[in-house]
Amino acid sequence: MDEQNELNEQNTEGTPKKEKHSFLYDVYSLLHDLVYILAGITLVFVFCVRLVGVSGDSMLPTLHDGDYLALQSNVIMGDLEYGDIIVARELTFREGEPIVKRVIATEGQFVEICADDAGVIRVYVDGVCLDEPYINHGFMDNSYFSADGDNDDDRFTTTVSEGCIFVMGDNRNNSADSRDPMIGEIKLDQVMGKVIFVVWPGQDFDGERDYSRLGAVS
Repeated sequence: MDEQNELNEQNTEGTPKKEKHSFLYDVYSLLHDLVYILAGITLVFVFCVRLVGVSGDSMLPTLHDGDYLALQSNVIMGDLEYGDIIVARELTFREGEPIVKRVIATEGQFVEICADDAGVIRVYVDGVCLDEPYINHGFMDNSYFSADGDNDDDRFTTTVSEGCIFVMGDNRNNSADSRDPMIGEIKLDQVMGKVIFVVWPGQDFDGERDYSRLGAVS
């Protein structure tokens, strides 16, 4: 029994004691970890995802004034296609205030906006009439037809330049977009990102928030 006690005492003496850290050391370790966490979050929001708010009604009914959106950053968003919704800065418009619009055509494509046989103004890309269920229905204004410089007041035409996109708002009669000479084509390097989903809905006209609109945007 005495031998067993001696062995236990030897084992106890041989066990390394835990080092006690000072309060300042613990605070330093915590701050060290926080710096890495914040750096990781910053990298995510710079290179992967951005958050922006919608101001105005130019994208009704798809997006509402006051919506908060998550963007896939321009660093990883890849090539843009027809139907994508983007946020961009056009320095010639409202001092570079971000604008939210839908991609209608990409570089090299021919855009024509004119009335069809029934007198309804339609958008054509490379001669194909776009099916646009997302737009805010109503008569589309044609006052911008004379702004394209083709000397034809019955239609608007343009060929999208290299490295650019042609964009329009879904609320066609209340949208400053590529039809407006102050904005025109959007250069790809002015695109901040592609809209992924609504993370918080803005208030409707009745002051309520429609939470069913949370989620992916198309």
